[in-house]
Amino acid sequence: MPPSPSRGALSALLVTILIWAYSWVVMKQVLAYAGPFHFAALRYLLGAAVLFAALLLSRQSLHPPPLLPTLLIGLCQTSAFQGLEQWALLDGGAGHVALLAYTMPFWAVLLAWLLLGDRPTARHWLGLALAALGLLCIIEPWRTMGSTLSTTLAIGGGVAWAAGTVLSKRLFQRHAPSVLSLTAWQMLLGGSALGVIALAVPERTIEWNWIFIGGLTYSVLLASSLAWWLWSIVLQRLPTTVASVSSLGVPIVSVLLAWLILHEQPSPMELLGIVFVLLGLAAVSGVGARRRP
Repeated sequence: MPPSPSRGALSALLVTILIWAYSWVVMKQVLAYAGPFHFAALRYLLGAAVLFAALLLSRQSLHPPPLLPTLLIGLCQTSAFQGLEQWALLDGGAGHVALLAYTMPFWAVLLAWLLLGDRPTARHWLGLALAALGLLCIIEPWRTMGSTLSTTLAIGGGVAWAAGTVLSKRLFQRHAPSVLSLTAWQMLLGGSALGVIALAVPERTIEWNWIFIGGLTYSVLLASSLAWWLWSIVLQRLPTTVASVSSLGVPIVSVLLAWLILHEQPSPMELLGIVFVLLGLAAVSGVGARRRP
């Protein structure tokens, strides 16, 4: 008996979570051998090349989607999000930065209200309040430990990712481009912007050793290409609510991996913040709510 589509999607979801969770550890480790913007630019320009090769192999058109909105998505989703998060990892722990980056769904609720007219419900406001409590526990503003800059950059990256998500939704509603085509073109445009930044900002020279090459290969082929393809399977076959809630498994697993590999032990307040963020996302996504006819 062939496996059911849902079972296959759940397997894809599990692999995606593991790939993206470990990628935060990799992103932290490669900073010992390259500057944040050089690495981010290389990762996404090479990732774009892989996606364009996939377009050719699948015999899809190389014609770009509407250029201006695609550029805006690339600047938000690739340039700002990845650039800011990679920068945040210079002084911040991988698990801590990943947690703050994955507050994206909450910022998306607010931006969708402003840009798409999707007014938040009482359930959404409850979720945002729980998320705010979680952020407060994770950031711990009453303590002097940690990097304020790293925290600000990580949250800013989450906001940029949310903006890219909402802009993508609006583009799909208005023009319905190919998912693969939009991803490839926005990654190329956003990666090009990262390349310009990398050339303009003084950074350490890349140390081309096997550790860096291995991290770059993982980031390009798995985190930027394979994981995106698996995520598209998840979105096609599973309810959006299930997929969005499950995506919070990424920062949770990242915290555990950073603990095991990088010895970044989460504090009790961070663990409490994780609980609040998970409760907030569950509220925003409607988990446990009665389905209306």
